[in-house]
Amino acid sequence: MSDSAAFEQKIDSSAQPSPEHQSCTFICSHDTLDGAYPALILAINSRRLGMDASVFFTFMGINVIRKGKAAKCRFVPSGTMGAIPGMSAFASWMMRKKINAAGIPALDELMEMAQLEGVRFIACKMTIDMMGLRREDFIEDVEIQTAEDYLKHARECKINMFT
Repeated sequence: MSDSAAFEQKIDSSAQPSPEHQSCTFICSHDTLDGAYPALILAINSRRLGMDASVFFTFMGINVIRKGKAAKCRFVPSGTMGAIPGMSAFASWMMRKKINAAGIPALDELMEMAQLEGVRFIACKMTIDMMGLRREDFIEDVEIQTAEDYLKHARECKINMFT
């Protein structure tokens, strides 16, 4: 049994979506553990409740969906603690240890779970252009949208969250 077995749950067949189809979207703008985990966990659980779910990755959050970058996401303490040399590395180690002890999958595993559950990953076109990135820089099944296209979708959603 994997460490993530405690986190994984089967979709309850009695949890049917309401007659009014619901969808939600989350914005991830940080490539940190505390920036990526909330959006992914909320999106996965939204899918398990029968809702459509998407995560819009923008600014530094776009690094989460770049090939090989999820495993490098760190936890950066706020304030002066984050400025102490080595503190971010230590805090990241501690956070990963707590995540593992809680039976929560590593970030790259969680991303795979989200995609298997049907969560859409959307990359911000402006951020891609600003950073000089290409489609090949991203993991599989990432959509690219302008902010305007994202907002057209978001205004139809029941839940919109900036995590």
